Amino acid sequence: MTQKIYQIDAFTSKLFCGNPAAVCILDTWLDAELMQKIAAENNLAETAFAVFKDNYYELRWFTPEIEVDLCGHATLATAFVLYNYYDYNKHTLRFISPRSGELLVQRDETGLITMDFPTDDLIKVSEQIDISKAIGRQPLETYKGKTDYLLIYNSQEEIEAMQPNFHLLNELDCRGVIVSAKGTDVDFVSRFFAPQCGIPEDPVTGSAHTTLTPYWSKVCNKTKLTAKQLSQRGGNIQCEYLGNRVKISGNAVCYLIGEIEI
Repeated sequence: MTQKIYQIDAFTSKLFCGNPAAVCILDTWLDAELMQKIAAENNLAETAFAVFKDNYYELRWFTPEIEVDLCGHATLATAFVLYNYYDYNKHTLRFISPRSGELLVQRDETGLITMDFPTDDLIKVSEQIDISKAIGRQPLETYKGKTDYLLIYNSQEEIEAMQPNFHLLNELDCRGVIVSAKGTDVDFVSRFFAPQCGIPEDPVTGSAHTTLTPYWSKVCNKTKLTAKQLSQRGGNIQCEYLGNRVKISGNAVCYLIGEIEI
């Protein structure tokens, strides 16, 4: 059988920037093992699969190696595909994730897509020596979220200069490590490392901003923030802290539309 596939650059308005994700809108669910093989073959940070159910889309995400609980950029990419190629015209696009519950998405008149995600639960912890060693720099503060660690540093320049040891990162007991600092032209900047998931450095990580937004909202004393992820491709994110929810907004562009044989 053939299956249409889209490759979308998320959190950018320019091709070859932001974070690429593959999207497959399915008629019925494929076997999880097959979806994992498709994601591995795509070799992108994430491949999203969605199936329409009554009044919502069920949504799942796979890295080249594992299925994950939540993925922001692939959710944004899936919404972009549904809005632009499946004529979805309702005010709110409703996703249900088996692992993360209800995720609501809206698009404004400019094309900006806003996702409504659950806020991560952050706990301040003592410095994790193995993580600091893997990152190569001692943080000011360390926090533990549901799946990731957040390390806070002094400056954007420190974040830009980091050259982590990916072998050591791969041995850590977590999904990934977020490093962050105040930005020079945005409220905060970050990078995200997740070699355990087959992603040494993710270009732009929407789900990490469910962790970053509550922290920087308190530090900056405001609920609406601008952010930039300092990967090689780079990406721009708008965030809004709503207590137990976080709104994460960005643009997207289509790079590829094709068919795969499965």
